[in-house]
Order: sequence, then structure tokens, then C-alpha cells
Amino acid sequence: MPLDEIDRRVLRALQRDGRMSNSDLSDVVHLSPSACHRRVQRLEKEGYIRDYVALLDPRKLDMPTTVFVEITLQAQAEEVLEAFEKSVSRIPDVLECHLMAGTADYLLKIVAENTEDFARIHRQHLARLPGVAQMQSSFALRTVCKTTALPV
Repeated sequence: MPLDEIDRRVLRALQRDGRMSNSDLSDVVHLSPSACHRRVQRLEKEGYIRDYVALLDPRKLDMPTTVFVEITLQAQAEEVLEAFEKSVSRIPDVLECHLMAGTADYLLKIVAENTEDFARIHRQHLARLPGVAQMQSSFALRTVCKTTALPV
């Protein structure tokens, strides 16, 4: 079922505060609490709302360093891609891994305590990934903007 404007208001509100009570949400989106609850249940059932999570502050957890790693593989064969993806998904410091179009085959987003910690991650995990021909790391100096909210 396509999204209407009320669905979009519900999604925008929950992206800002996923812990919002149904009563507060119904006030924000101008619906009765029961109609609002039914909407949220439908959005969950249809997969528009995938999960509810807590977003942690990496600085408070001593992981302020973000590193983007571009990886080029030796070959594009399906078994090479599968072996790489299986291995990279096991590295706990990798927050994201994207198969790319362009010069690199994959782009990884990694968090670390500092450059020494990234060197450990590189030595223990990245250098052991199968099928890698080339790897280039870039350290983020400052985050200019960051959101998890989709534009709905």
C-alpha cells in the first residue's frame, strides 16, 4: 500500500524519536491514539519500519575515529565477491560495507579509537580479507553532517 501524508508524518516523527509514546505520536501526527497505533503496526508489518535502535555516541565509547576504506578486488567472480563479503561481515569494527560502482569495488566505514587502533584493525582483519588487490584508507577529520533519518 502506498504511503500517504499521515504515514509520512508518522515515519518522520519516529525517526526523530523512536521511543515516543503512542499518545505523544498521535498528538504530533494529529490522529487518535488507536488510529495512530494501527498505522504504526501497518508500517511495521509492511516493512517500512524495520527496527527500533539506540544510536550510541562513538566519542563516549572511545571510538571517535572514522575511517573510510576503498577496496579493489583481484577479480569480480561471484565466489570472490561472496568470500570477501562473508569475511568482511565478521569484522566488528566495520559499521558499513557497500558494493560500489566506480574505481573501488567496496567502500567500508570503520570506527576506531585512534590511528594505532586502526592499525590493529588493519593488521588483524583488513589485511587478511580474501581477494583484495588494493586498499586505500581515508581518515575523516570532522563530521560535517550525519543523520540516520531518510527524507520521507
